[in-house]
Formats: sequence, structure tokens, C-alpha cells
Amino acid sequence: MPKIALIVLTSIITLSSGVAQAQTLKGSRNSMERQYQVALQNGYGFAQTASYVNEFVSTGDLVRVNANRHFELHDVSFPYARPPVKNFIEQISSQYFANCGEKLTVTSLTRPIDKQPNNAASDSVHPTGMAVDLRIPPLGKCRSWLERTLLSMESADVLDVTRERNPPHYHVAVFPEVVHALADNSSTSDHEYVVRRGDSLSRISTITGVSVAQLKASNGLRNDMIIAGQKLQIPAPASKPINTSRANEVASYAEISHRVSRGDTLWRLAKRYGTTVDAISKDNDLAGDALQIGQVLKVTSNRNSL
Repeated sequence: MPKIALIVLTSIITLSSGVAQAQTLKGSRNSMERQYQVALQNGYGFAQTASYVNEFVSTGDLVRVNANRHFELHDVSFPYARPPVKNFIEQISSQYFANCGEKLTVTSLTRPIDKQPNNAASDSVHPTGMAVDLRIPPLGKCRSWLERTLLSMESADVLDVTRERNPPHYHVAVFPEVVHALADNSSTSDHEYVVRRGDSLSRISTITGVSVAQLKASNGLRNDMIIAGQKLQIPAPASKPINTSRANEVASYAEISHRVSRGDTLWRLAKRYGTTVDAISKDNDLAGDALQIGQVLKVTSNRNSL
């Protein structure tokens, strides 16, 4: 994972220490549906059996997760995950070890559908490799730190976390489009951020690593009120680069034709051409995610990504 994404993820983890959270660990039907939709929008396949897991590994869609001095794997039958999940585990376990002096324990990663437990939801994202289960720490201080950190990252739309009871663990679904976005920009100059619905200065501060006070000073704000569509100047901290991939930046675009070949998926094409799955689907009136070899798609491509 590019250095900028690691820096921003670390910033989110670090900032969580003193942040009060509005989220809860209870989870909901809506959160499960959101995880499922995120998987579909990113073209993530659902592994039906172990052979599908091996296939995803061979194509690079899943990568092996190896234990290190910061985390351990316990009874993990398929030690593979999507790259953003692997990077998330490495980052949060490093911070957990530094704060608690013990290893974080991963209890599950990718699980094919035919290996799902009986109580698993039918739309669980474990078969896609975008989820990880973490053991609940027995020590209160470590448990509090981990829950506070996971909820802080949930508030920044990096992931969705639920504390499951049977068996006890934290189910964490890592949102790939957000983590990919964190890696998109490594410039240290000032940038422009376009406020989106639901944004707040504290949330933008968490995403960019720039304090609320700096945001106010750079934009002449007298209070915390911002509105959707408003453009904010994001100053680069002197000590590290920031991420402003959510900002609308000036780019040149070109409309091209792509002939589908073996192994193509909407998610891969979106990443290749610097666009989104939704945009390709809309431009080509696609009813689903299935593509046919030889099919010609119209793609509005960001030239900077070619």
C-alpha cells in the first residue's frame, strides 16, 4: 500500500484516542446490507468453495495474510484477504501492540460460502475477502482502546464494525473504495476539498489529518457550519503529506471503447481507467455485473490514470 494511505490510516487510529463516539457496536440489518452493496459495487466475487478462494489468490484479488510480531492468526482456515484488509490489519495491530503490549488476534478472514457457520447471514461479505474477525481482548484497557479505535474509523467511513456475541468477536468490514481513495494522492501542496452531504469539520479533519483549527483558519470560518458543495482549502501539514482524494480535482477525461477480455470485471476496469463501477454501468445501461468476452464498453477515462 502506498505510504500516503498508511499515514492517513495511522492518523485516523491516533486521533481516535480522545474522540467521543456516536456509533455503537450493535450492528444492524442496514449495516449488513451496506457491506454487501459495497462488495457488489467494487466487483468483488463471492467464493463459493475453497477452489474459488484459490482462483482469487491466483488472480491477485486475494493476498496471503501472514502473522507478525504485532498480530497472530488463530484457527484461520483461509489466511487470505483483499489487499486493503491486509493493510488495515497491519496498521491497527501495530498501534494496538504499541498501546497494549500484546498481539491482536485475527480469528477469521476469507470464508467460502460452503464453509460459513450456520448462523452466518446469507449476504455476509466474508466470502469476498473484505472482512476480518478480531478476538475481543480480555483486558479492559485494551478492549476499550480497540473499540474506541474501530468506532472512530467507522465514523470516518473507513469500515463497518459489529461486536458479535456467538462466538464473541468483532466483525470488521473494510470499505475498499475508501481505502483505495486514501492512496490516490501523495502531494504535499494545498488542495481543495468539496464538502459532501453528511460531512463535518471533524470528519474532514480525520480524513485529511489536518486539525479543525487549521481548517477554520485556512478557510476563514467563524464556526463549524459547512454545507454540501462548499469548497474548502486543505493545507498540507509540514511534517507529512495529506490525502484529499475526495476533493474534486481538475483532470482531463477521454471517452474510449474497451473490448472485454477474459478476467475483466467492472471493478478492474474502473480501477484501470480511473472511473467507477457505477459510471461504467450507467454509461452502458448494464443491468448487472456480468460481462461477456468480446463485449465493447464505453468508458469515460481519467487520462491521468492511463
